[in-house]
Amino acid sequence: MWKFIFKRLLHLIPLVLGITFVAFMVFQLAPGDYFTKMTLDPNISPELLQKMRKDFALDKPALVQYFIWLQQIFQGNLGLSLHYQIPVWTLIRSFLWNTFLLSFAALVLTWFLAIPLGIISAVRQYQWPDKVTGFIAFLGMSLPNFFLAFLLLFFVSQTKILPTGGMASPVHELLSPWQKIMDVGHHLILPAVVLTVGSLAGLLRIMRSNMLEVLGARYIVTARAKGLPERVVIFKHALRNAINPMVTIFGYELSSLFSGAALVEMILRWPGMGQLMLEATLNQDIYLIMGNLLMGSVLLLLGNLIADILLAYVDPRVREEMRKQ
Repeated sequence: MWKFIFKRLLHLIPLVLGITFVAFMVFQLAPGDYFTKMTLDPNISPELLQKMRKDFALDKPALVQYFIWLQQIFQGNLGLSLHYQIPVWTLIRSFLWNTFLLSFAALVLTWFLAIPLGIISAVRQYQWPDKVTGFIAFLGMSLPNFFLAFLLLFFVSQTKILPTGGMASPVHELLSPWQKIMDVGHHLILPAVVLTVGSLAGLLRIMRSNMLEVLGARYIVTARAKGLPERVVIFKHALRNAINPMVTIFGYELSSLFSGAALVEMILRWPGMGQLMLEATLNQDIYLIMGNLLMGSVLLLLGNLIADILLAYVDPRVREEMRKQ
């Protein structure tokens, strides 16, 4: 297992290099740079702009700029934000926790609901529980996250049952530690529900499909013929095999929640990586953009690695394949 993990980690290096190289070159296709808009300011001389471009290596060809940025990365430095004039890692670190909190809450809620609902839907096929979960899945797949966010935002603005945006109340700093946790949790409900509804639909249908396939297998028929209780048949024999494909999906869900959270963060004013990436793009803050992209790429690849490890844990056949590699 450790040999497999080590080899996969080595494979991450060329993948990350390829992703960042292509992205850096694509961003260079945009006209101008961060300092272009400053040419309209009569108080800033062309000589000063030339000096600032030189200080940030923006006067060099795109390929040279990329290798200068890459050299900083290998030195543990993500560069300096052109707009904020502070290290990129400092900015990302201050926003990353907020996005992680939101994504983790949505991930836990999604899987906590998808697996039992998928099991119930499969066991009660064509009955009213199956029809209700089918309607939930259809609704979740039909409504884009941003549209659902607007709908719920309108609803809570009328009912006042939840905060309409942000991560904390104006009096947050005056609250006790426990009250601060409750305050953040109260603000977390709305964006977490939006992300959960979008992810729940697909996972629920996949879990239902997997469970139905397993319930039709011969060994399940044999287990029932032996007189085993239905609860044992479902949870001991069927569930373990039905959940294996779900484990593979887990890695993709981790990264997709981070990317999907970006739009929800912008709409509901949750101070996360989405807002930071939007501001960086609008300002053509190339080093902040690349820092965000690097974090997203690493999370995607690590998510896939985590999914493979979890799949090996629940499936002995996968573990045997890993030992042969």
